[in-house]
Amino acid sequence: MIKLPLLLINFKTYKEATGKNAVKLAKICEVIAKKYKVNIAVAPNIIDLSEVASSVDIPVFSQHIDPILNGGKHTGHVLAENVKAVGAVGTLLNHSERRLSLEEIKECIKIAKSFDLITVCCSESPEKCEQIAKLAPDFIAYEDPVLIGSGIPISKAKADSVKEFVELLQRVNPKVIPLCGAGISSGEDVKAALKLGTKGVLVASSIVLAKDQEKAVEDMAKALA
Repeated sequence: MIKLPLLLINFKTYKEATGKNAVKLAKICEVIAKKYKVNIAVAPNIIDLSEVASSVDIPVFSQHIDPILNGGKHTGHVLAENVKAVGAVGTLLNHSERRLSLEEIKECIKIAKSFDLITVCCSESPEKCEQIAKLAPDFIAYEDPVLIGSGIPISKAKADSVKEFVELLQRVNPKVIPLCGAGISSGEDVKAALKLGTKGVLVASSIVLAKDQEKAVEDMAKALA
């Protein structure tokens, strides 16, 4: 299992973090993780997954897998087996931009576990978090879709909701590790999230689209340290 607290950076498909830029940003994260002795993981686009995983020592996640156990007639799908083979340690599931049904999430978690992949399931509400927690992923990242990319941090704008989410996991399945995301843009936002009981944050545009990516990563890394 990955050490905590965790800063997990989703590269999405932004041009600032694809191709050579994906490797560049991942290496920035690696240097800063070692400098501050903190835990930073990255989730590059599936096309860049293999190259990024072979270029850095920090944990690399897939942005998605499909609920398919064996290869075959599945054009355009992402297999857990392939994700594992190229060096990823885990995968995001049910991101707001790639929603899955509860049954699909259940199957993906089962398949991921069979390949020793860590699962980070995103959820849009405490209520949905409760349903997903019963499926026993490794992490749940609570993200209000309205705040994603807004610059308005969930750890401040919906602090009570984040706290409720953390307490809910403790009741329903205390083995599931709580993260939060959406609008997290600074080290102060990260500190606020940790004070609410989360064990880290899931971020994207605040780092990927930053004018100075290194400075943005470092700001959040200091908050973890």
